[in-house]
Amino acid sequence: MQEFLDQVVRLFSHLGTGVLSLVPTVVVILILVVVQRMLGRQSSRNTGLRFRNQLIMAGVIFVGVLLIIVALPVGTDLKGQLLTLVGIIASVTISLSSSTFLGNAMAGIMLKAVRNFRSGDFIAVGDHFGRVTERGLFHTEIQTASRDLTTLPNLFIATNPVTVTRASGTIVDATVSLGYDVPHGRIERLLLEAAGATGLSDPFVQVLDLGDYAVTYRVAGLLEDTKRLLTFRSRLRTAVLDALHGDGVEIVSPAFLNRREVAPGQRFVPRRPEGPPAAGADADVQVIFDKAEEAASLEKLRAMLAETENGLADLAAAVKAADGDTARAAAERNLATAQKRREILLARVEAAEKREAEKDG
Repeated sequence: MQEFLDQVVRLFSHLGTGVLSLVPTVVVILILVVVQRMLGRQSSRNTGLRFRNQLIMAGVIFVGVLLIIVALPVGTDLKGQLLTLVGIIASVTISLSSSTFLGNAMAGIMLKAVRNFRSGDFIAVGDHFGRVTERGLFHTEIQTASRDLTTLPNLFIATNPVTVTRASGTIVDATVSLGYDVPHGRIERLLLEAAGATGLSDPFVQVLDLGDYAVTYRVAGLLEDTKRLLTFRSRLRTAVLDALHGDGVEIVSPAFLNRREVAPGQRFVPRRPEGPPAAGADADVQVIFDKAEEAASLEKLRAMLAETENGLADLAAAVKAADGDTARAAAERNLATAQKRREILLARVEAAEKREAEKDG
């Protein structure tokens, strides 16, 4: 009987030792789960933090693996071999960063560090043009002029020239080729009138080329509201057509090959249409870039919310440090106003995120 009891005691002793040796591993796993949930909640409230949280989670997992290896109930030699294996894997991973998967991750980190564009900006990369709707660790999503979504690998963006339309304004231009029989002074006047009628600031005209059969002109102006870039590009070309045709200037370049008998002095200018322009000729670009517009608005709301939340701590400190009833009352009013502003912004952010989730779903 005593021998049986001794065996039971030894068994529970071994079990206790094994359970105790697994405690550090369980603690590390619990920490990883808690960190993952915390980062997940932050990402759900602010998608702009998703990239940073992915990097943090990757680093925490790597450190957690090292801690688990150190805490394993194995010999020192085996621990050293396991740590060496982890080091070799990390070295191979870094050395293979030029591959597609890891290369995109490295490129995503570089693009985040450069910060040359953000959500809502117009960008052109190679043959792709559109507004940025999402930026991730491995890819960047843009919305094209056809309202479609195009996913560009970050490695492709990092290895190709990126043209970013400045939010402060961009140049909208149009080119037209006209015959040598029309004085350039007359053409420049008409093109400047067309650009002015479009609503562009600081319009100008350039002569780009003196070809064999025609002169190529460029009319351009500054567009400050870059969100309506496509609309103003179309509007400028329409205004150029109206201005030239309205003044009797033929656009028959570079060569007019329609062979038919015409009366001397006949001009090939379409008649001015009667009635109002066709509906939808100047469609709002919000229909095209709806997701990009929502992404830009949501990012702006989140920035305003973060700024308001950062200011609440200072306002609360000002209330505590206020000297006198008048100063305290003023500080409390400022704090209440900021808290109300935070509630409004938070509600707007949640509503925008809900709309975005419903559309994506």
